[in-house]
Amino acid sequence: MLTEILPFRFELDTIAIAGASLWSLALYLGFSQVNEWVIEQLNRWFNFAERSLYTSQSEFEKTRKARESQNSFYASLFSIVPFLLVGALCNWVLEISLGESWGISTGILACMGAGIYQLGRRDGESSD
Repeated sequence: MLTEILPFRFELDTIAIAGASLWSLALYLGFSQVNEWVIEQLNRWFNFAERSLYTSQSEFEKTRKARESQNSFYASLFSIVPFLLVGALCNWVLEISLGESWGISTGILACMGAGIYQLGRRDGESSD
């Protein structure tokens, strides 16, 4: 369908996309405290940037709660971007060093390990 619309062809490397996604999920789970820090910084920046768009204080205060919750949503959504970049880098290094088939399999293992680590960390926090 796209080849009928576009005059050129482009190919997506689905193996690289899957490997990078798996690695980014593993990093996102494994480094959850870094993830929370990234979300907090993005939320803070979004709130600061939006404050500069308002000229009056009363107009700003009227919609403050709705805007802050929307900014929190956007911050949590955009917090995956650094992990996607580092996950793509991890997958690329694995493909170069070990071969194409190792990116997905080690990504799955990393996801399982990060998930188990996360469960243990949260259990340890709740028992304290």
